[in-house]
Amino acid sequence: MAVKVLVVDDSSFFRRRVSEIINQDPLMTVIDTAQNGREAVDKALQLRPDVITMDIEMPVLDGISAVREIMAKCPTPILMFSSLTHDGAKATLDALDAGALDFLPKKFEDIARDKDEAVRLLQQRVKEIARKRFLMAAKPRAPEPLARPVLGGAAGSAGAAGRLAERQPEPARAPSVPASFKRSGKSYQLVAIGTSTGGPVALQNVLTKLPGDFPHPILLIQHMPATFTAAFAARLNGLCQIGVKEAEDGDVLKPGHAYLAPGGKQMLLEGRSPGARLRIIEGNDKVNYKPCVDITFASAAKTYGDKVLAIVLTGMGADGRDGARLLKEQGATIWAQDEASCVVYGMPQAVAKAGIASESLPLDRVAQRILVELGR
Repeated sequence: MAVKVLVVDDSSFFRRRVSEIINQDPLMTVIDTAQNGREAVDKALQLRPDVITMDIEMPVLDGISAVREIMAKCPTPILMFSSLTHDGAKATLDALDAGALDFLPKKFEDIARDKDEAVRLLQQRVKEIARKRFLMAAKPRAPEPLARPVLGGAAGSAGAAGRLAERQPEPARAPSVPASFKRSGKSYQLVAIGTSTGGPVALQNVLTKLPGDFPHPILLIQHMPATFTAAFAARLNGLCQIGVKEAEDGDVLKPGHAYLAPGGKQMLLEGRSPGARLRIIEGNDKVNYKPCVDITFASAAKTYGDKVLAIVLTGMGADGRDGARLLKEQGATIWAQDEASCVVYGMPQAVAKAGIASESLPLDRVAQRILVELGR
């Protein structure tokens, strides 16, 4: 069964172009289009698509309001299209807060280096978030265990369309640990968190639960366009008790502060702990991600060694796995978000399957687990 997609945009050209790209993939089909948010809500209720692609600025009802109404009436995975401007960044973050799962730049030339790559990326994003459809439609179930051991040979998740069509039951879970977390007794000087698709909401979930007197600096590596990271950091800073800023070259790491890697650049550490400084560089054009979790994790391994608590949250691909392996070789602690709470179980799965992560955690327990581990 093909993934059913509803395409929403007030531009007939853009509706047609997105529809053509989606229909090129035999595992997906566009079942209808809508030219404003009101039509989108009505057709979502009527047609029950597996995924909706949504523009932000539209007449009658804007995309953000449409997302909010759809999520209240018939929760559906939604991929937003937005402009790479400061206003576009703020609107996109509002859409993610409203319930959208992911976003892409509206100009295809901003998505990737060539047309074919942009087409593949759009198709991949739609299929990935389609995997959340059956979870949204499922009945409420018992709460997740606080944590469970990660097995290096854990089974990978099935392909997007196959998982969606077959509605396979969840695999048997590993035995749960005791009802409360226990501190390992290790000492730390740095927390580092890497994430991608679904990351903005996940980071907000974790960081807003941390106290203002958090004892260590935090590095945040989120795959995000250059024009988005300043707005995202400012939003987090306004919501959190800790301080959050877009990282700048030369920043000295301070406890109770989080530093978000700027989009389009790489974030490294120099000096020795404590009091290491950040280096923000352009980086190699051959690296797929800017910022790259692997690069920052590797730099943290060199500078902080075993004094790092690193966490890999929801995201597509495997960025973070190699850097996490270097951290583990130094004796650092690695955790991963569990599959059930991820928007895309790619990056955490890569770390878990490699046997690098010592724990797999549901998102809403990550902050609590951090505080227990740090003796707070």
